Amino acid sequence: MEDKWRLVAITAVAPIAWGATYVVTRHLLPPDAPLWGAALRALPAGLLLWAIARRRPRGSWWWRAPVLGLLNFGAFFVLVYLAAQLLPSSIAASIMALAPLALAGIAWPLLSQRPTARWAAGAVLGIAGVLLVVGLGARAVSPAGVVASVIALLASSLGAILTTRWRDDSPLLATTSWQLIAGGIALVVAAAIVEGPPPRVDAIGVAAYAGIAVVATALAFVCWFTGLRHLPAGTVGIIGLLNPVTGVVLGVLVGGESLAPLQALGIALVLVSLVVARSRVTPTSPRRASSSPPQPSAERAGDERSLAARERDAP
Repeated sequence: MEDKWRLVAITAVAPIAWGATYVVTRHLLPPDAPLWGAALRALPAGLLLWAIARRRPRGSWWWRAPVLGLLNFGAFFVLVYLAAQLLPSSIAASIMALAPLALAGIAWPLLSQRPTARWAAGAVLGIAGVLLVVGLGARAVSPAGVVASVIALLASSLGAILTTRWRDDSPLLATTSWQLIAGGIALVVAAAIVEGPPPRVDAIGVAAYAGIAVVATALAFVCWFTGLRHLPAGTVGIIGLLNPVTGVVLGVLVGGESLAPLQALGIALVLVSLVVARSRVTPTSPRRASSSPPQPSAERAGDERSLAARERDAP
């Protein structure tokens, strides 16, 4: 049980770190260069992990890494940027809160992970909690923004599931670095075309970019993919709901924002959803004990061969 909750804690590092980027970006980084912000976040993180792993792609990873890099980082960051420009933040966050459903829906056919009733209850509580946290405004909603946000959700969910499905004996640090580098290169190209030269920042901005690249990207995605390797995808999606919750909490503690009673209730619902969905979860990674069931059949086969040999030798 302690190992299971340790995996939850490791996975939770990712959405908590992502939630912290809202405050850092709002107060320390230029607001008019989101694509460069994403590129300077992904590419340095990938190069850092590659320097640690010191492994080049091999075999099918030469095409898998670019595909996953575009899904998990390149296309995802661009689409999230478009959604942020077209939608109120509450609506965009509410759509992304459907991640548990998207991850579980894609994991069912691709990973044979069938959602349970407890997971469904946790997902409902978690999504309801996020809706209370971000609120739902009455402003007009752009259909194009909704489409961009939904595609971003599906792209990141598909990328996460394929990352799990395509795993092999390659080190996690290496596969994560390959994805970040591929996605970062795509983001650099998109940023240069759309936003022009990189923005100029002071020493504090450089430190903020470095912190986001190291903590909120390199470390966060290693923790995220670790969770996807060992926990059901739907459960990882529910853990991801800590992202908007962290953003709101840090906005209150650091940014001087206020916390409404309904938002506090929403935060409580998200925390309860983690307990409900996590109460009966079996890790997806193979256990050592799983190799024991075939042993009796092998012993029986050996006994049968010995019996056949004795019968042949009998006069």
